[in-house]
Amino acid sequence: MDLHSRTVAPKVAHFNARAGQFINRMARGWDSALSTLHLGGRKAQYDDYSYEFIGGANDEMRKKHYDKSLRLLWKAEAQAPWSSFKDATRDEKALMEHALRALNDDEKATRAHLASQEFRALLDAHYTYEQKQALVSVLSAIGHGEAYAWLVSADVLGLVKSTGARAALTLQVVEEAKHFVVLRELLQAFQVEIPPLSGWEYILLEQIHKQSGLDKLFGMNVIVEGIALSLFGMLAELPGLDVLHMFHLDESRHTAVPVSYLKDFPLRKWQRLSPLARLNRVRLTLPAIGLIFYMEKDLAVLGLDSLDFGGSVLRKVTQLASRAGFMPEGDVQVFIKVVNEALNAYAKLTRHGHSHKNFHESEATRGERALSVEAELFDA
Repeated sequence: MDLHSRTVAPKVAHFNARAGQFINRMARGWDSALSTLHLGGRKAQYDDYSYEFIGGANDEMRKKHYDKSLRLLWKAEAQAPWSSFKDATRDEKALMEHALRALNDDEKATRAHLASQEFRALLDAHYTYEQKQALVSVLSAIGHGEAYAWLVSADVLGLVKSTGARAALTLQVVEEAKHFVVLRELLQAFQVEIPPLSGWEYILLEQIHKQSGLDKLFGMNVIVEGIALSLFGMLAELPGLDVLHMFHLDESRHTAVPVSYLKDFPLRKWQRLSPLARLNRVRLTLPAIGLIFYMEKDLAVLGLDSLDFGGSVLRKVTQLASRAGFMPEGDVQVFIKVVNEALNAYAKLTRHGHSHKNFHESEATRGERALSVEAELFDA
């Protein structure tokens, strides 16, 4: 597929790769030493080298409980028409009466196999090996992030107040589980190596998982889900990746959860304005900047600019943080200015003829469908 690949200076790509490897070794080595001494270490029970939670895939249990639960998930609109719920889509109502129910197990298996083979053929037809590897490398960052989102959303469920908030977080836990297993199968269909977490991702996700209180909600639903929203919105228009539109729609709801929740249960003044709390939230965000540089080579293969992507993420994440009350507006403006200058300094150092740019004014999301979803989220 002709994606008009961008040129990245080989020395820059080599430096970013080596820096990422060094950060990765240091972070994992430190956590390994702490674990050996029973002083903490890595918190997540997750093996990113095998792309599995500790304990393995256990697909039999997944199919018996997770898949079945989703198949049998009932809608109040259908089962309790007297209620105020309007939760069944037109397609779902139609599907209840259509022919797929008539397929026997062998026919269902054959249909799934053909769909799988045809999908792999579609990917092979549209992408070179290098492009497939780049796509998988970029999407695996979110794939591993979905594992942590699953863990963290389950933690946050125990922190929030109100039936409505718990209902929302309960569904988010289900959706994070769905995202993890579906995205993993999507990446496996590319039939290339799925990389483990980079050092920057490892630090970002582990430090969020180790947070206490509602800073977990900030770290996951604002930072990580904000990055995921931007990536899905940027890639969903590519051939074979239509399903990312569904992920993108889910992420738009997840990123809105802190704003909705904190309208009813706002942060206390000391939680919003404490210098330590504000500094901690900036600290949680910093590894994402390293990740932007680390992804440059893979995004360039796809014809995408990592700095434009980073600027777009910066604008959206800070807007969400400000709306929810996690970052005062003054902090937001300073943070945007400092990060934008850092992106320009990197570009000046690594890109010949670079002129100063307001990267935070960039828009990485592509296609009317994704842009309309984000307009509803950010322009509300």
